[in-house]
Amino acid sequence: MLAYVWPIALVVLSNVFYQISAKSVPDRMNPLASLTITYVIGAVASVILYYALNKDANIILEYRKINWAPFLLGFAVVGLEVGYIYAYKAGWPISMAQIVQASVLAVVLIFVGYLVYHEAMTWNKIAGIIVCLAGLALINIK
Repeated sequence: MLAYVWPIALVVLSNVFYQISAKSVPDRMNPLASLTITYVIGAVASVILYYALNKDANIILEYRKINWAPFLLGFAVVGLEVGYIYAYKAGWPISMAQIVQASVLAVVLIFVGYLVYHEAMTWNKIAGIIVCLAGLALINIK
């Protein structure tokens, strides 16, 4: 059970710190300049954790296994982070930006799962789409 729960707990905890940090980037600082620091810290932490958590680690052998995914992931992560920083600079409340994007993302990924990965489109998923859209409508009522 712990092996199933701890990764999601880590994502939630990390996302809390992520949102707080993204909202706290100084208004006068360019988001891309900020991200250069973010990625240096991320790269150093990744290398340290790679060697700390892997017995007989050899990062060069790992790099030989590469495909397109890490490259696209790099661009996607930059898009996520710059998007959030600019959203907060534009005035999005921290309580709204994450939930709006998560709801829209959930709906989009249901269709991606169905169309790309041939996952089943169930009545529960359709109900989930309706709930997400209703939730978006409710939280945006002034």
